[in-house]
Amino acid sequence: MKKFIFSVAFIALGLAFLLVSVPTKDVGAQGRPDDPGSQSAVRADGKVVAPDGAVFESHKAFIDAGRKCSTRHVDEIEMDEVNRHAANNGRALGRQGNGGGGDGNEGARIYPDGSILIPVYFHVVYRSDGVGNIPESRLDAQIAAMNEHFSGLDTPVYRGGAANTSFRFVKQGLATRTQNDTWYAAGYGSAAQTAMKNALHTGSADDLNFYTNSGGGDLGWATFPNEYAGAPLQDGVVCYWASLPGSTYVPYNEGDTGTHEVGHWVGLYHTFQGGCTLPNDGVADTPLERSPFFGCLGRKAPDTCKGANGSGVDPVENFMDYTDDPCMYKFSLGQSDRADTMWSTYRAGN
Repeated sequence: MKKFIFSVAFIALGLAFLLVSVPTKDVGAQGRPDDPGSQSAVRADGKVVAPDGAVFESHKAFIDAGRKCSTRHVDEIEMDEVNRHAANNGRALGRQGNGGGGDGNEGARIYPDGSILIPVYFHVVYRSDGVGNIPESRLDAQIAAMNEHFSGLDTPVYRGGAANTSFRFVKQGLATRTQNDTWYAAGYGSAAQTAMKNALHTGSADDLNFYTNSGGGDLGWATFPNEYAGAPLQDGVVCYWASLPGSTYVPYNEGDTGTHEVGHWVGLYHTFQGGCTLPNDGVADTPLERSPFFGCLGRKAPDTCKGANGSGVDPVENFMDYTDDPCMYKFSLGQSDRADTMWSTYRAGN
C-alpha cells in the first residue's frame, strides 16, 4: 500500500512539474483575497501597497521608489541619435523639420487619425495559486481603454481637448496563458523576463506583445521602438495584471498603466524627462516639468519649471506623467506627431 501511494505521489509530482511553464486554458481569475491586486492600492491610512506587497508611507514614496513605471530614461546622446534617424526618415518621406515630432502641428502628421491598426497579442502569466489569471474580459477592457485614450475621447468636459492619434488596437485571438511562478515574478531587466519573452513573443516590430504578470513589483514597463532591431524578441510592454480595468487596485485600475507603457512603445518619453532642461521629452507642446506628478490635480496645475525656456503649466493630465488613472486623460498633438514619426522610422513594416 505504501509503495502504491508513493507511486501515485511520484506520478502526481511529475505531472505538476510538466504543467508549469506550459500554456493553459482560461480557467478564470483565481487568486487570494489578501493579494495586493485584490485590494485598493491606497490603504485607509494613506499608505500605498505595491504589487509585491511592499508598503510605502505615501504616494510620493511609492513614486520615488520607481514603482509606477520602470521603463528606462534615455540619455541625450541616444535621444539625439533617435531624432537624427527620424529626421533622415522624414526627409525621405518628403517631410520638413527635425523629424522627431513635437511641434504640435497637426499638419505634420504622417498618418490619418485611427489609420494604424495595431495587432495586440496578450500573454497572461500567472502564479501556481491562480493569482494573475485574469479573464479575457479584462483584456478586452484594456483594448477598449487604449482605443478610447488614443482617440482622445477620455477628455473631461472641464479640460482642454486631447489629440486623436493615428493608433488603434485590435486584439488577436485569445491570450496565451502560462502558469509559471518565476515568470510571474519577473521584473524589468531580469533573466526571467528574458526567458518569458523569448518563449512567448509573437510577430514583428509593428505587432504589440502585451504581457501581464506581477510587474516585478512595479506597475509596468516597456521597450522603445529603436530597441527592436537589437533585441526583437524582447519587444513589448509588461503590466501588473491588477492595473487592467476591472480590479479593485484603486487608483491604478482603469487601464492607464497600459496606455502609458504603450506610449513608450510608440516612442514617447516621460513628460518630466530631463526635468527643467531642454530637450526634455522632445515634444514642444508638453511644457517642462521638474519631476513626476502623482495623485490628482487640485484647483490649479503647478509650473515647476517657471522661468525656464519652454516652461509652462506642468502637463499633469498627460498619459506620460505619473498622475492617478482617473485624472490623466490626454496625449498632446506634438506627442501624436512624434509617435507617428517613430512608427514610420522604426516599426512600420519591420
